[in-house]
Amino acid sequence: MRGREFGEGLRAAVKRSTLSGREIAGMLGWDQGKLSDLLGGKGGSTELEIVSLLGVCRTPAPERDHLLKLFREARGKGWWQQHGSKLPINQRTLVEHERIATVLIVWQMNLIPGLLQTPDYMRALMRASANFPKTEVEARVAARLARQEVFYRRIPCTFYLHEQALRLPVGGTPVLVDQLHHLLRMSVRPYIDVRIVRTTDGAHAGLAGSFTWFDFHKIEPVVFLESENSSLFMEDQPSIKGYKKVIESLDRSALDAEQSRRLITELAT
Repeated sequence: MRGREFGEGLRAAVKRSTLSGREIAGMLGWDQGKLSDLLGGKGGSTELEIVSLLGVCRTPAPERDHLLKLFREARGKGWWQQHGSKLPINQRTLVEHERIATVLIVWQMNLIPGLLQTPDYMRALMRASANFPKTEVEARVAARLARQEVFYRRIPCTFYLHEQALRLPVGGTPVLVDQLHHLLRMSVRPYIDVRIVRTTDGAHAGLAGSFTWFDFHKIEPVVFLESENSSLFMEDQPSIKGYKKVIESLDRSALDAEQSRRLITELAT
């Protein structure tokens, strides 16, 4: 997955340059086949060669640093991103995953998933955060709303929520009620399933924490975890198999879609 993001970014950097492929290859002392293989994702290049290519293309420093980071991470089977004191306004890698996913599965313990949140619910969460600068609230709301454009693609989406996420009065009762009505409206879309795990079920397979599962076309699945100031993307087979078992267990224990809508309706009235 990181390899794909790196490849797309590298091709974009070359395309933005004013040089032809022949000119770039000549300046680097490469034959055109080497450059073509690199841009085609066949690999085999060193970090020094990538740096040289980006230098010839006059890639701006922030983009260069981002691509080199992707190049290093693409060699592994998982990657952890630290973000300092707070998560960035626009989580670039997460957005890229959502943009190309073919199936999306979300498990949330305590909150309504971000892709299903209303703007007022988002604002209440951000204002309660210890680390979100209050001057960035509206920019962060806009960025999160932009991510909801994933629904325009109508890919299959399943959201497993614990009942306590429906009861936590984020922003107060009016905000929560509006959020629950929005959840109901989203749940009737044919490509969205909302499934509730009841509090009365007690212990369940999702107690270790919330996560998002991505399926892709021709790429292995990825699991995404998020904390206060870092995020983790996992694609190694042991981790993927473990989270697959969690999803299968949640699927067995959660209410079905219609039962879930009835419960949400009860709580919204």
